[in-house]
Amino acid sequence: MSEILKKVVNRDEWLDRLPQMDNKLYAMYSSVTDCIVTDPSVMNVPVDDHMVHRGDGVFESFKCVDGNLYNLVDHLDRLKSSCETLGIELPIPLDQMGDIIVQTVLAGGQRNALVRLLLSRGQGTMGVNPYACLKPELYIVVYELQQTCIEQMPEGVSVALSKIPIKPGMFARVKTCNYLPNVLMKKEAVDLGVDFTVSLDENRFLAEGATENIGIVTRGKELFMPPPERVLAGTTAKRAMEFAKQLQKERVVTNAEFRSINLGAVRSAAEVHIYGTTPNITPVTVFDGKPVGDGKPGPIARRLFEMLKDEMLPASTRLTKVF
Repeated sequence: MSEILKKVVNRDEWLDRLPQMDNKLYAMYSSVTDCIVTDPSVMNVPVDDHMVHRGDGVFESFKCVDGNLYNLVDHLDRLKSSCETLGIELPIPLDQMGDIIVQTVLAGGQRNALVRLLLSRGQGTMGVNPYACLKPELYIVVYELQQTCIEQMPEGVSVALSKIPIKPGMFARVKTCNYLPNVLMKKEAVDLGVDFTVSLDENRFLAEGATENIGIVTRGKELFMPPPERVLAGTTAKRAMEFAKQLQKERVVTNAEFRSINLGAVRSAAEVHIYGTTPNITPVTVFDGKPVGDGKPGPIARRLFEMLKDEMLPASTRLTKVF
């Protein structure tokens, strides 16, 4: 047995010993204390919270752009749906939750920021039994958004195929805090030297990225995305599909629908897109080591990008004012 003895300290010394890190955390609300704090050293979640040691919780991530929250209602609706699937009660109504989110972002003092909304089954046990938890808890964290604007569409990204198994059944459709496969996909992308990896389902159809959805545009100008029954239904992908339906009416695209996509269709596609809260709508110019189309962002990606950009302007009905 080791003879290295560790000092037992009181609360004040424990807090004094915490490292001072510039980790760009602006503000946090916790229902445990029912207040907002702006000191990162005390932005903590209890260790016996089921979300911490079992991943038993759900979350949403969205952004504040130039002082306005984008697409908040869709995110709260998906949070509610995730909770219903897992049998976690909402601790407060969604409209009150929205008010607390606004107050927390305002306390952080940053007009451009990301917001992480975490809802756990709660504290009370280090075991696996969910019924031993006392009550659900809500945590809101406001933190750095490195890409603070949506002025110019990216020139394109590279995507490789993932070897990480796809999440089964409802675990693919619910945004739970159990994100180990997603973490491993991001590690995989970094190790491979690409921007993203994307998984395939059991039938070798296109699925999703670590935190992103994916879609293609065929040479016949048809826009397809994997069916939401097999992947997480992303809020940005949802808006992109709704935009594509508008473009179909304008005859810019010939079809827009959710459909199973095999690798042959991806490799012969005119365009491939990534959809997500941070990447917005980003064209894929290299897929599995080969150029997509002519290796440049395509016209459909540009139109979708501009439509999404317009929704983040001050007059948009998709914004919730903070500042």
